[in-house]
Amino acid sequence: MDNQKVILITGCSSGFGFLTAVRLASQGHFVWATMRDLSRKQALEDELAKRKAQAFIRELDVTKPATIKNIVEEIQKKHFHIDVLVNNAGYGIAGFFEDLSAEEIRAQMETNFFGVQNACREVIPLMRRRGQGKIINISSIAGQVGSPCLGAYNASKWALEGFSESLNFELALFGISVSLVEPGSYPTRIFAENAHYAGNFDNTQSPYYKFSQKLNHVAQKYTRNINRDPEDVARLIEKIVNKSHPGLRYVSDFSSWMRVMVQKIIPPRLFGYIFRRFAYADK
Repeated sequence: MDNQKVILITGCSSGFGFLTAVRLASQGHFVWATMRDLSRKQALEDELAKRKAQAFIRELDVTKPATIKNIVEEIQKKHFHIDVLVNNAGYGIAGFFEDLSAEEIRAQMETNFFGVQNACREVIPLMRRRGQGKIINISSIAGQVGSPCLGAYNASKWALEGFSESLNFELALFGISVSLVEPGSYPTRIFAENAHYAGNFDNTQSPYYKFSQKLNHVAQKYTRNINRDPEDVARLIEKIVNKSHPGLRYVSDFSSWMRVMVQKIIPPRLFGYIFRRFAYADK
């Protein structure tokens, strides 16, 4: 392959990171697929073998800068540079604000926001010295529109959006682009075994209990009926990797784009009324 790129991806044990790693590796790129827990690497190894692809699988926890530094140094020794950083590691925690502890909110920010900054801090100097590179941050439409019971997740993604937009201006001075990928809901493990809930989510004494249970019921019913292919997001990331001059924001599908536009166009009071009727109505 004439245009092989060195690509570092975080959060590859499942979901978009998993699919992006195997897709880009199958295209002949030098993919460094990282995850917090290497005991979960078997599925990735199996899928790579199925697609007749290879990748460097390493342990990396974005909340522990030393693990990022170690991988970046290993990549530098082998390839001398990094072409693309895909910041995918993240999770979403569900819970009304009063049901969330300060520790739960901080943990959400540590992974989804500060984790991205930790990875960028190690990789940017390599790209800057070379005068080129791409940083692709996996955000969400939750970075543009808020929802009840997802305040901590919304906050982490809104922070990521603002940081990425600012960073894009800064790094353009050195030939480095920053792009945001904003998926809507897809049938990945984030809604199943990777789901996170506030410690008081199921507390019957919480004043929000009946509302959180209703919203969870609506969300689970909705996600069971999603028929979008998660690999569409991996294809979008591949497209950005191959673009000479990628843009800043990419919403992954039309229905998610419409969701963002509707909330921006409809007056907040009217949208709030419609949303409450949908989300809080009796089952």
